[in-house]
Amino acid sequence: MTQDNKQTLMAQALAERAHDLLISLNFAQQQIGYIHTFDANYGEKVEKRTLLEVEIAAAAKRKQSSTSHHKYIAKASKHLHSVIETAINKQIDDFDTIYSEVVGIQDSVPAILDLLCVRSASVGRLEPLVNDLSWLGRELVALVNLPQYRKKTSKGTTVTVDSPKLALRYLGLENLQTVVPTFSMRHWMPHSTEPFTLMKRKMHDLSMTTAIAAKELAPLFGANENHAFTLGMLLDLGKIALARLYLRTFEKVWQSKVQIARDKQQKDLHTALLELSPDPLFLRNLMLERSAVLTRKLIEKMELKYLPLNAPMEEYAQIYLPKMHNKIAEPLPMTQVMVKAYGYAQYLVLKDSNLIEDDEAEVWFSHLGLTAEMREMLEKCSFHSLQLKIL
Repeated sequence: MTQDNKQTLMAQALAERAHDLLISLNFAQQQIGYIHTFDANYGEKVEKRTLLEVEIAAAAKRKQSSTSHHKYIAKASKHLHSVIETAINKQIDDFDTIYSEVVGIQDSVPAILDLLCVRSASVGRLEPLVNDLSWLGRELVALVNLPQYRKKTSKGTTVTVDSPKLALRYLGLENLQTVVPTFSMRHWMPHSTEPFTLMKRKMHDLSMTTAIAAKELAPLFGANENHAFTLGMLLDLGKIALARLYLRTFEKVWQSKVQIARDKQQKDLHTALLELSPDPLFLRNLMLERSAVLTRKLIEKMELKYLPLNAPMEEYAQIYLPKMHNKIAEPLPMTQVMVKAYGYAQYLVLKDSNLIEDDEAEVWFSHLGLTAEMREMLEKCSFHSLQLKIL
């Protein structure tokens, strides 16, 4: 095996690990063989009595029963997810529903994103579009009323902003180029990702880090900083769609199967179904294999006229998935920015959870083409806030 092949395989494993971590830390640890153990010895050993033959026989019977039960549960899960996979495939083909109902993208959002990148943009032109999005208006008002952004009068009293119109003027066009995609992505996140409780927060953090890293790297490649921030923020839109789609499809199919088993008095199947919950491995594979292409389709569906995101997103989807073996001879500058920014964001989430070793990180950076100078620049960034400049 050549050095390039080894690097590619390790990079693929690290990308999978980062996706595992989006599901949960415990799942990511299990996938790499991390076993939680606790073996302590306090004082004298406690003597253990010898088991009676009847007890040994009973224990063996319980073990056999437990093994059979788990096999039955695994079989039920396999059948359930076969139905779920078929249902998801059909729903993904209905792309209008994915766009408008599953994710819930309203036409005013891409219209605002488009308008913000043209020279003729103005707060007056943005206002009617924001008024169509009550959630965005509320978010903007809440943002400008945060203590660090509140204006003060000459007498030192704080001014409270109570309308989206005033919030827009207060923020200004430059800040809105980062605020709008950030709030939009947050609005599209699943309301709940149970039983994967931290998944929503992790996806938000990954998007924020990618967007900020992309904006920082963009000038090195001659790419527009604000365009890079927007695409970086939207890069995992496909994951949001798939998480929403899988969790709601699982619930619908599961409830149907439970009802059928109950009606037909299939006690064993009913008991097995009640023990099932969303499968982390199924969801991880779904996101790993299909999210980049779905993001590309969602961005194309936005029909952006002035914000040039389609071409780099098409290249990114080709490079990144499904096995990271595809290469483009001369990728667009924005594509290069996305690959590096997203890869660095994945590195940070793995590092924060102690799931990447130093030698693995070096292989990862080499695979991404992320130079020492780029990493040094990114290390100085703050990835937890937008760093707005409000006068």
